[in-house]
This record gives sequence, structure tokens and C-alpha cells, in this order.
Amino acid sequence: MATVRIPSLLRNLTGGRPEVEASGRTLRQVVDSLDASYPGFKSRILEDGALRPELSFAVDGETAELGLLQPVHETSEVLILPAMAGG
Repeated sequence: MATVRIPSLLRNLTGGRPEVEASGRTLRQVVDSLDASYPGFKSRILEDGALRPELSFAVDGETAELGLLQPVHETSEVLILPAMAGG
């Protein structure tokens, strides 16, 4: 299972856990797995079936350019990152 690092703004969905495990071969499947384990997770990170614009994902240190189609391996580390703002 992939390791998913949860940002503080979403930890209320995981019982405060900063890191959880989820199965899946794509980010979409990982999100579905997270939602099965932590109901409501998907609705907090997806909007109209796509990743919310204020969040981004990285898989194994690389930005998930393919969005929900990004491949994930069993040993992958998935980061959910809040968008940075400023100027």
C-alpha cells in the first residue's frame, strides 16, 4: 500500500493521523481507498470529479502532472499539498 501524507487541514478526516496507507494503482484509486477508510475524504479534495484547485498532489517527489490518472506504486509516497499563495 502507498503511504499518504495528510496536511493538517485534512487531518480531522483521518482522526488526526498525519500519515495513512491506501491502496490503488492510480491517484483516483488511492482517493477512493482513502474515502472508503475515511468517509468524506473524497468530497473534501475533489470538485466536479477533479482535484480541487487549492490542492496538489506529488507522487514519489514528483508533481502529479496527470492528475487523478497519475500512476501510484505499492511503495509510493503520496503527498497532498495545499496550494501556496503570496506575492
